[in-house]
Amino acid sequence: MRRRLLPVALAVAAGACTTPAPGPQVPDEAPARTERRVIVSSFDFPESELLGELYAGALERAGIDVHRELLLGSREVVTPALEQGLVDVLPEYLGTALVALEPEAEASTEVDEARERLVEAYRPLGVAVLEPSAAEDENAVVVTTNTALVHGLRTTSDLADFDDAFRFGGPAECPRRPFCLLGLEQVYDLRFGEFVPLDTGGPLTVAALRGDEVDVGLLFSTDPNLAEGGDLVALDDDRSLQPAENVTPAVRREVLEREGDRLTDALHAVSAGLTTAGLRRLNRQVVLDGREPAEVAAAWLAERGAG
Repeated sequence: MRRRLLPVALAVAAGACTTPAPGPQVPDEAPARTERRVIVSSFDFPESELLGELYAGALERAGIDVHRELLLGSREVVTPALEQGLVDVLPEYLGTALVALEPEAEASTEVDEARERLVEAYRPLGVAVLEPSAAEDENAVVVTTNTALVHGLRTTSDLADFDDAFRFGGPAECPRRPFCLLGLEQVYDLRFGEFVPLDTGGPLTVAALRGDEVDVGLLFSTDPNLAEGGDLVALDDDRSLQPAENVTPAVRREVLEREGDRLTDALHAVSAGLTTAGLRRLNRQVVLDGREPAEVAAAWLAERGAG
């Protein structure tokens, strides 16, 4: 069952106009913390929920008492919740996490360097960053195959000849995100004719692209709709806007110290088994085949004996 900390999310979001934002006091409605319970959370999109289920399932297999608070909200909601200890474990993405914590930081395209920078950014907040997986999921600027053919689009830079006539679709936070519309403006000097708020790399964006409601959309590079030979294509990030975005567990340090090696080993086993291609296959089962993330995660863990 996917329970959600709605009172907590709403309370945190109220002060989240900028990132990072000072969080509120824990409201009375927050679930009581028990000594041994570990709260696993995720962002509000399918891949993050799936990763949260992988983490939660691996911890349960290791004998840890787990409570799920998945699909909690956007980064502006979830990151303060982790900082305040409202949740304990979160699947993170290296580059995006760093810039959310330190907006002036320069994210790296090198995995080891990106992790070290995130370790230092999270350290004063009492959060540890474990070893990253090989699975990487970057923001992808996407058009239909037909749009790419008609306008000769191969790279993101190619959009410069058409940006003022094109409609761009993405999450509501996109105009403020350094690796979303804000970054496209700063790095590529793109100024789209209209921004259409949609979902976070989800079915609304896919449908808007296919339905000609937007000309360009933001999806994730592991989206199964971007399979070779399909009707959607990701444009090459030829100016390297996107940093290393390897999937990485972020864990409250006190929980890490309390649970010890069994928690670390369980999450390391998940990270060791994840690849970009493998994550895309898992996403396909959830997004296109309609299977529940918990079911997909359980099958993956059972197959590998992870945790």
